[in-house]
Amino acid sequence: MRNAPITRRGFALAGACAALLGAPALRAQARPERTRVTIAVGGKGAFYYLPLTIAEQLGYFKAEGVDVEITDHVGGPRALQALTTGGADVVNGAYEHTIQLQSRNQFIQSFVLMGRAPQIAVGVSTKAVPHYKAPDDLRGRKIGVSAPGSSTNMVANMVLTRAGVRANEVSYVGVGTSMGALSALRSGQIDAMSNTDPVMTMLEQRGEVKIISDTRTLKGTQDVFGGPMPAACFYAANEFVQKNPNTCQAMANAVVHALKWLQTAGPSDIIKTVPDAYLLGDRALYLASFSKVREAISLDGMLPDEGPRTALRAMASFESGIRPEKIDLARTYTNDFARRAKEKFKT
Repeated sequence: MRNAPITRRGFALAGACAALLGAPALRAQARPERTRVTIAVGGKGAFYYLPLTIAEQLGYFKAEGVDVEITDHVGGPRALQALTTGGADVVNGAYEHTIQLQSRNQFIQSFVLMGRAPQIAVGVSTKAVPHYKAPDDLRGRKIGVSAPGSSTNMVANMVLTRAGVRANEVSYVGVGTSMGALSALRSGQIDAMSNTDPVMTMLEQRGEVKIISDTRTLKGTQDVFGGPMPAACFYAANEFVQKNPNTCQAMANAVVHALKWLQTAGPSDIIKTVPDAYLLGDRALYLASFSKVREAISLDGMLPDEGPRTALRAMASFESGIRPEKIDLARTYTNDFARRAKEKFKT
């Protein structure tokens, strides 16, 4: 039997059929491999993690086909520990943790950025050190940080070290990022504090601290780190990212969607969206805090090219076990997922 000649109409029909047959497979590939993901975070009420809260509260994760369970820990190091011990799939934490773990031969990767500055301020208690003039005045003092080994600890250490005050000349005390931090400073348990907002703005506006270093702005970050310092991000074990690319894409999409929403959100939008507990009892001060950190929030989820090198320099100055020549920065992050999310949401 002779084959029928292929006409232009027949060719078009065959192509359409092939496309229909192929469509389910393409859709299946786009579905997240994991429909439920556990995210560990260290102090969820802080502005440092605001994009996560927005994505959660506005249903952006569910819109991408992922149900998230968020476990809140007392600080970033504890959230990181949850990942390394199997208690979480993904962490919303500091980018520099990817460098820290690689120095210990454990590989994790950032796949979407939320903060383009650390949003950490260092303040001295006006009650405990009323005549403060220079960092020298903090020798022998207790410095509150969210948790030992955290980003807040790193920033405080860098500020003091540059002023000639060594880490062993002060005592670092973990105080969390919310009411516990406020209580620790007001009760005199600590003499100064390195922390995030809204805590630092509340203390600053009430005259309880004098700010001596500020990475809530891009300029302040440049002053402390000498370059762009990537901060909050989603990171996971490299193996998780490789095995679950559609899941990571869905999570990156949700975050970038939240970042786009934050670009135009007004004060009333923020108040309506975040849980009341995050306001720490003062809406006006919470919004004042938001205005201070808004510049530090990423616009599109992309890690800046120079950012990883800045973070590596900072970590090497903070931890003696980190040798820059041994770190492969290319394995600490990818912009592939954020780039596709950016195209999707036109950020």
